[in-house]
Amino acid sequence: MGSLRPLIVQAGGRLLWWQTRATAILHLELLAAAIEAKGYRCIKHYQADDFPTRSPLLWILAFSPDDHVRLAVRVRATPSRNWAYFEVGRGKHGYLSPCGDTERAAGEVDALLKHRMFPSTW
Repeated sequence: MGSLRPLIVQAGGRLLWWQTRATAILHLELLAAAIEAKGYRCIKHYQADDFPTRSPLLWILAFSPDDHVRLAVRVRATPSRNWAYFEVGRGKHGYLSPCGDTERAAGEVDALLKHRMFPSTW
């Protein structure tokens, strides 16, 4: 029985990884639906054939006749045992909103994209 212990621990770690991934994908799907309702386009980098070992990522794009801006969003666990949306590349400073409030997150993303498209609108 002692030789099975490493296999059980390894299988438990894999199961936790898949559960974390599934939770992140669920929250990103909800955000994508809220964002697309505001008229933005989304690229979902969490499909089955799309980098299965990386954490799920959602690109949100805003287009104008002359230019475009983008924002990458990832779901992370917070110290308070909840999930939150974060802007990729900014670490804990990229906090957008808790995952339970998708409309607030969509509003934050909308404000960030508008500011990047038109910097004088902050």
